[in-house]
Amino acid sequence: MEIQVLIALVIIVIVLITIAIWRQAGARYGKIRPSGNVSEAYGRFRVDPDLNYYISGSDVYPNAIIGIDKAWTLESDLWKKKDLDSQRMKELVENMRAKSAERTLTLHGFDIFDNRGRKIGDWFSIMGIIMTVEIKGEKRVIVHTPPVDMYHS
Repeated sequence: MEIQVLIALVIIVIVLITIAIWRQAGARYGKIRPSGNVSEAYGRFRVDPDLNYYISGSDVYPNAIIGIDKAWTLESDLWKKKDLDSQRMKELVENMRAKSAERTLTLHGFDIFDNRGRKIGDWFSIMGIIMTVEIKGEKRVIVHTPPVDMYHS
């Protein structure tokens, strides 16, 4: 009977270690959450001086615009960094509005959070996009781009 108790304890320890490792692995991903404040900021063409801005897709009709906190490094060759002012932001957002209206899609803003729940940026695109925020190290992030054909889905 003692050997059975020992085996049961070993199994329990292995399960607990596996759960701890699994939780640590999952902790490397951030989240996005819809944000009325972000929607309003992009809708009013506000440029936050604490963010670096990037676009995905066309330079005229972007699929998405993201702003990443300047303390963070975006690791991606797919996002194009843009120096935006209010006028340039207005052009991009209005072009996105026109493109999304063709398919009766709505644009919305989202907060981007790291794996610890700290806000590290924002995202602006049509609703229903599944995107991943992958934390790659201290203040390094990969934000996966939306699908190329997102206005046609």
